[in-house]
Amino acid sequence: MGPSRNLISIIFIVSVLLMLASACSNGQRKLLEQCSSDGDCEAGLYCFSCPERFSGSRCVRSTITDQFKLLNNSLPLNKYAFLTTHNAFAIDHTPSHTGVPRLTFTNQEDNVTQQLKNGVRGFMLDTYDFKGDVWLCHSFGGKCHDYTAFEPAIDTLKEIEAFMSAKPAEIVTLILEDYVQAPNGLTKVFAEAGLMKYWFPVSKMPKNGEDWPLVSDMVANNQRLLVFTSNKSKQESEGIAYQWSYMVENKYGNRGMHAGSCSNRAESSPLNDERKSLVLVNYFKSLPIKRTACVHNSGHLINMLHTCYAAAGNRWANFVAVDYYKRSEGRGSFQAVDTLNGRLLCGCDDVHACAVSSLNPLVK
Repeated sequence: MGPSRNLISIIFIVSVLLMLASACSNGQRKLLEQCSSDGDCEAGLYCFSCPERFSGSRCVRSTITDQFKLLNNSLPLNKYAFLTTHNAFAIDHTPSHTGVPRLTFTNQEDNVTQQLKNGVRGFMLDTYDFKGDVWLCHSFGGKCHDYTAFEPAIDTLKEIEAFMSAKPAEIVTLILEDYVQAPNGLTKVFAEAGLMKYWFPVSKMPKNGEDWPLVSDMVANNQRLLVFTSNKSKQESEGIAYQWSYMVENKYGNRGMHAGSCSNRAESSPLNDERKSLVLVNYFKSLPIKRTACVHNSGHLINMLHTCYAAAGNRWANFVAVDYYKRSEGRGSFQAVDTLNGRLLCGCDDVHACAVSSLNPLVK
């Protein structure tokens, strides 16, 4: 009986010590320190495991640095960079809206509302005609099916409207892979979602490489929603900007992930075409793989941004699109955007250095 009592006592003491350790670390763990739950980590971090790079779970970044709050919003739109989610609607564990099990890939883990809270400001959405409406689907052949459909587009658009209504200084960009053929189908769903009041008009978009309007002016005029479509005819018929008239974009999927190489996708003009004021860099696998996303979204991503900078005629990306945007080795896609904003705003490797240099011009 004695050894049994001793063993029970030891187990009890260890349990108490673990509980005390957990309580003491609640909300105090710093970047890359070990953790057991999100609550262990400081604000702006969450507890995550990247077995490709470290054992156990560690606190890694979960939110963007707001460049506008850190510095200001007094520069043209094309002088800033924004985190963008590829297939932002293709979210893990989204229930079927058709009653048919979904047989397609997912690319994100957070819903769009949470993506917005964490600082995502660019969203890639695939729009289709389906069931007499506009749906978001991850499909093929320009057709949506019961087993490739995620949800009616208005559901996601209403999430975006709620955010823009609550945050009147925020700019949001939507990049549509657009298969909608119904006349004025997109205009109708944007109007029903209440987003037209934020619409940035095509007439104000620069056509020959000029700077975009100041972000502060876009906010003052409440023209804070930029929408681009892959369907060229929609610019004339619905006033939705044809994407590749205004931005250049590298190849997507595996073809866009070759180290040391960054070239335009077929629809885009060459990356160094300076008649297009915006630069979009894709960096995600053709088939999304969660386990390795933490590696791809870290140092490899930043290296590709440097490669694409050279390919784009020494222009830094304004949008960087990734899968599983929070997965990283520590800083991930959030640091990639910090690097882009640092380079765009003050020529530094991190946007936080811009804040220091703005206070002390002698600091570089």
